[in-house]
Amino acid sequence: MTDISKSNLFTLQTSAKIAEFQSKEIERRLSLYQVFVKLYEHHSGLLDEILQMEGRSLPGVTGLNVSYVQGVVDDEQVYLVTNLAENQTQTLLQPQRIWTIGRDRHCGICINDKYLSRRHAAIQYDEDEFYLVDFKSTNGCFVNGERVYETIKLKEGDRIRIGSLSFYFFYNQTSRVLPTVAIELLMQLSSRKNCNLDDTLSHVAPGKYLHEITDTDKAIPFTKNFGLDYQNSNDGFSTEQKSEILDRFFSRVTPS
Repeated sequence: MTDISKSNLFTLQTSAKIAEFQSKEIERRLSLYQVFVKLYEHHSGLLDEILQMEGRSLPGVTGLNVSYVQGVVDDEQVYLVTNLAENQTQTLLQPQRIWTIGRDRHCGICINDKYLSRRHAAIQYDEDEFYLVDFKSTNGCFVNGERVYETIKLKEGDRIRIGSLSFYFFYNQTSRVLPTVAIELLMQLSSRKNCNLDDTLSHVAPGKYLHEITDTDKAIPFTKNFGLDYQNSNDGFSTEQKSEILDRFFSRVTPS
């Protein structure tokens, strides 16, 4: 009888400890939830980065999509490149240089998000800068975790949150012309299947790779060196000229 009583007492004590542990665990999780809510309200950008890093660290997770908007200034042409709409990269031209964002189908960037207003915000290009404009939306706009109440100038790498959508903003206003590819690399490219060497050579001016196909360091005129009259050709080399160039090039290459 005594053994049964001790067994019941032990069971009751164990159950009480389990109940106490569960209660404390619930309180801990509730406290953690409240911390995350405050963090998301005041530092959403930081929380998003933590969640993205956690997602990238999980094995087997592929196809993570990074949303972005890139403002491009190309001489007099100004446009946006983005993957926000329909989850596809698109180039968006707008004559007034104002790209509206919202749930309304007439918005330049229409996004089906219940936390977005019908006309939530806009990105505007004015006075050589891109700006984010909030249309007094219900849930507001955030730039780098800070809520935006007035028009704000956007900078390279800014993180923007509207509704439940977060994306990066990039600004491209510079470009540079890369040097022509050496003739040896063109030969390697031409060896690939379905690669037309005639088309590849037709995009290269003779003077650009003269030193790649001659044995001298002196600037020998191309037409004189190969006996070709390029000045009379308006659209590049003829097929015969290209063939002769290749024949003479390969005849000068010493096998390794």
